[in-house]
Amino acid sequence: MLLDVLLIAASVAFGIPIAIRAWRALRLRTWSIDLLVTIAIIGGIAIGDYLESAVVGFLFLFGAWLEGRTLAKARRSIQGLIDLSPTTATVVRGGERVEVEAYDIEVGDVLVITTGERIGADGVIVAGSASINEASITGESAPAFKEVGSDVHAATIVESGYLEVRATEVGDETTFGRIVELVEDSLESRTRGARFLDRFAQYYTPAILVGAVALFAFTGDLEKALVFLVIACPGALVISVPVAAVAGLGNVARNGVLIKNGEALEALARADTLAIDKTGTLTFGQPTVTTVHVDNANLDEDALLTLAASVETSSEHHLGRAVVAQAAAQVLLLEIPTDVEVVSGRGIAAHVGPRRVHIGNYDYLGTEGTAIGAGPLRTVQTLEEAGQTVLLVAVDGLYVGFIAISDAIRPEAATSIDHLKKSGLRNVVLLTGDNEGAAHSVAEQAGIPQWHARMLPHDKAEHVRGLQEEGARVVMVGDGVNDAPALATASVGVAMGQSGTDISMETASVVLLGDRLDQLAHASSVSRSTLRIMKQNTAIALGTVFALIVAVLLGALGLAGGMFIHEASVLLVILNALRLSGKKKEGIPTHDAHQSLVRV
Repeated sequence: MLLDVLLIAASVAFGIPIAIRAWRALRLRTWSIDLLVTIAIIGGIAIGDYLESAVVGFLFLFGAWLEGRTLAKARRSIQGLIDLSPTTATVVRGGERVEVEAYDIEVGDVLVITTGERIGADGVIVAGSASINEASITGESAPAFKEVGSDVHAATIVESGYLEVRATEVGDETTFGRIVELVEDSLESRTRGARFLDRFAQYYTPAILVGAVALFAFTGDLEKALVFLVIACPGALVISVPVAAVAGLGNVARNGVLIKNGEALEALARADTLAIDKTGTLTFGQPTVTTVHVDNANLDEDALLTLAASVETSSEHHLGRAVVAQAAAQVLLLEIPTDVEVVSGRGIAAHVGPRRVHIGNYDYLGTEGTAIGAGPLRTVQTLEEAGQTVLLVAVDGLYVGFIAISDAIRPEAATSIDHLKKSGLRNVVLLTGDNEGAAHSVAEQAGIPQWHARMLPHDKAEHVRGLQEEGARVVMVGDGVNDAPALATASVGVAMGQSGTDISMETASVVLLGDRLDQLAHASSVSRSTLRIMKQNTAIALGTVFALIVAVLLGALGLAGGMFIHEASVLLVILNALRLSGKKKEGIPTHDAHQSLVRV
């Protein structure tokens, strides 16, 4: 008698939280698994099978606890990111150093950071130098040397040295704060498979209720109907996809890749074609001026470079930045351009004082009515065949010379492209606005069989769209404003986090924080493993439910035993998904990335 009382008490204790969840779901007009288990517990008590009802309640709650613990473990990457946030900082106020909470740091504050401390805000070094571990931002463990004038980021660590940093971004507005926000958003997103399972549960649960009633009506066996009702609960099925998605997203986040939503994760896994930009993606995106050539007696090299650099101060393009950097290195005095006109993918024009300056490729200057002699064209052609990019310069409609620029290919490009091919992105094509010679040279070095040169932004987008119309699932990788239309058109848009422009990162669904193609190779591998585990988990869950239903109908299985097997399937699904958390960058080379500002 006492045992019965204890079992009833246990059944009620276990059943109450389950019933509360079921009621909350019903108020939202949702048929939940909790409802099935609640009915089973009540039915077990009603027929006097107190042991069975208590065991059912315990096993269901234990399974829910396991699920919660496992999801928390899968989300540890985001918690790990949050833990990297500094809690305090030393700032200079009123001529004195004071310790403040990290959230009290203000823009303009000067932070003092010594060896072993984390930087509390994004900012610019105003004094000192240091070796900084930026793994929390770029995923790159190799320390970067920083000195006066260098940008630094919140949550990075001063491994050795002393710094005084003027804060430019604080709190959630820092690069690190935005990374955390993006990761949180990605983990909260729903995959296509998860949404399907949600819809499936809405039809499946009432169907099982009807089936249990029908079974009781035909057999008159209430216990068998209750066992059928509980055993048919698709607990493992409901979590099979979400737990794998969270584990996969967490893994790539730890390795410097932000996938903004679950749909992008699935799309990356299903992709079969890679379209990739050249400058800033296959190359470092930090081109340098190799030649300044003048074909006008009224100008010298410094004058030509001054005019070109003055115009390019209004450009975000990598080539424009290279021209400006060369002028700065030569300490040339630049003018502020006016009436700036940018023709994306072709060139730029502006007034520098009274003179109208056009800079761009041959086609661009041709459309502006500028004639170029055969001799300069042969020189330009020779440089382009050697893989250099040439910017032609015209002043007041007359051709005056050119600036040749080269950009080094990333050391991991060839091996990463090879890995991406082996992982499923078998069709690879290079799309660039650069000349044929530069395109051919880079494509050959990277092992890319197809390339298209002198492409405007809409040309890239149209090419991607054409591939999709042929049935391809396209991943587009780019970093510039001119890549944004193609990134938006592709099945998956991938942007470079360091060298990429704001618009490219906003448009893309995947961001490579370290600007390394091996990060994309790892993300592709993890996404395919994630999709495979989703399918495995779904098969395990459905197979278990089907086998249990057959066993119950044949009278070969009781409630407690069935519930045990049911919860074991839940645990198996969880453990299978957790394999993703430990997936390493096996066989994928890692190289130091150029350290620059990450704009997320």
